[in-house]
Amino acid sequence: MPTLLVISGSPSPASRTALLAGHLAQRLSLTGFDVEHLDLRGMPPDAMLSGDADHPELRQALDAVAGAEGIVVATPVYKAAYTGLLKAFLDLLPQDGLAGKTVLPLATGGTIAHLLTIDYALRPVLSALSARHVVGGCFLLDRTIERPDERSGETADVTLTPEAELRLFEAVDAFIESLPSGPVLSSAA
Repeated sequence: MPTLLVISGSPSPASRTALLAGHLAQRLSLTGFDVEHLDLRGMPPDAMLSGDADHPELRQALDAVAGAEGIVVATPVYKAAYTGLLKAFLDLLPQDGLAGKTVLPLATGGTIAHLLTIDYALRPVLSALSARHVVGGCFLLDRTIERPDERSGETADVTLTPEAELRLFEAVDAFIESLPSGPVLSSAA
């Protein structure tokens, strides 16, 4: 079964990007893929900053990258670039750490001025890590991503505006079509 990995590179505990990544992982798993969501915020900071790729938690995360056929890299935009947390993790990958993989870059930001972050900041590093194919990607404004109502105790999934949902899943369709193999769908008996 094709394995997909959704990486969330936000350091914020109240991250719309992490919610979006979780939403996407859930939706992809419903289409027949084996999907794992890796939230980098939970990685041990000392090991990340020192580049300790042998730390058990980091080793497990790096093995998940190695075993995935397709990877979604989700990050908020800070100062016109992807986060330092994501950078620290990508730095742990070997030079060919994305070889043979299809990658979907996903970025969120507060203003349309950050729209080109995917092409000018994130795509070059993903390509430098030898990704087989980096699809077009998707940038979503923060205001198009609505968090579940925390005050009511609601645990519902994140909600996207209809336009944002359409743009996201157009990018996801291109990602799925670019994978070397498709999802494994169970047949009804």
